[in-house]
Amino acid sequence: MNNETRSAPSATPSPSQTSQTGPTGRRIGIDAMAFAVPRGYLDLADLAQVRGVPAAKYVQGLGVTQMSVAAPDEDPVTLATDAARRLLRGAGVDPSQIGLCIVGTETAVDHSKPVASYLHGLLGLPSACRVFETKHACFGGTAGLQNALDWIAAGSARGRSALIVCTDIARYSLNSPGEPTQGAGAVAMLISENPRLIDLEVGRTGCFAANVHDFWRPLYRKDALVDGHFSVQCYLDALAGAYAEWRGVNGETGGPASESDRLVRTCYHVPYGKMARKAHQRRCQIDGLDEAAADASYQREVEPSLRLPSQVGNIYTGSLYLALLSLLHHEAAELAGQRIGLFSYGSGCAAEFFAGRVRPEAAALLAAIDVTAPLRERQRLTFAQYEELRKGDAQADQRPADAAGEIERGAALHLVDQRPRYFGIDPQERRIYAVQ
Repeated sequence: MNNETRSAPSATPSPSQTSQTGPTGRRIGIDAMAFAVPRGYLDLADLAQVRGVPAAKYVQGLGVTQMSVAAPDEDPVTLATDAARRLLRGAGVDPSQIGLCIVGTETAVDHSKPVASYLHGLLGLPSACRVFETKHACFGGTAGLQNALDWIAAGSARGRSALIVCTDIARYSLNSPGEPTQGAGAVAMLISENPRLIDLEVGRTGCFAANVHDFWRPLYRKDALVDGHFSVQCYLDALAGAYAEWRGVNGETGGPASESDRLVRTCYHVPYGKMARKAHQRRCQIDGLDEAAADASYQREVEPSLRLPSQVGNIYTGSLYLALLSLLHHEAAELAGQRIGLFSYGSGCAAEFFAGRVRPEAAALLAAIDVTAPLRERQRLTFAQYEELRKGDAQADQRPADAAGEIERGAALHLVDQRPRYFGIDPQERRIYAVQ
């Protein structure tokens, strides 16, 4: 943690200056990242076999090889807590240094009490901490991130850092078109001055919003509803709008001012891998590239960001940031000092395009955090185990806390570890959590 005294604000810097610093001339961005997934996953080839479709329809057609599946004792709170604990431990951060805690989710566990409140208690964060939850479908995590950047830039942080966690469980009905695009997980990010991963370009973003019904989940449903083809079009329209404003804000309507300002990589919101490909093709069209150039650009600039998402599936608010973590995990060393783009989309809809530069320290820090540990700790589910877990979704929120033994006897998935667990509700219908 770097708690150096902030310098006094200077005159408004030029676009080239703010590409590396915030509007006050300070570096602000992502200091550390980590993610968490449930203990079990289903291989998409196994799902395809049972559903009677070629495996290639899921694996190549969607760009997904595995999807994480939550057990009865795993929910957005436990996933968020696991990701945040991995971050704090791996990055050597004391919880007392956190002054803002925001959780972005569209899988809320309560209409009133936020996931962030549970997280605050389970992590032992200080009482002098602003805590809340953000919701706008898959955009909620980005809303939290941008709020944290502004909180620091405005001087409210007073040397402290912000903890932003994106946590969700993507569920669709069994045997529905959306079934192979499920997933579950959380991504935790520490936002601070003098970050070790990425300097973000504070205040230089492109936004887009529209009131559309491309994806929604009524209060009485656990499974989401989606107008698939319309949602793809909404995503691409939002990308075009947000990217156009970003180019205008950065004075890049005629192309980057210099080679050093070029975006060498771009991470997109990834509900499934092929959506990121569609997004990049659309952006390349806007930039005036032909199809061959767009394909070559995709392999070089986007593909590394899709490797981790392909093994986890859709995690809604965290999808963009899992893609970013994948990119940094695979290429941080060679990207040091270079500029990357990020595109966030949330149905309904809201979108934002922004950018930042990779720090020289990034590769060493991610190695210390051991970002892929959650994948090595998983176990593969049979289709029967997956189906049994899904059938129990409706009862999980009303499970009596004294039924914890049932969770353990759920057997196949329970591992002896130190992960947070959901134990059910007490007689007053309060959710009970603990870390073993």
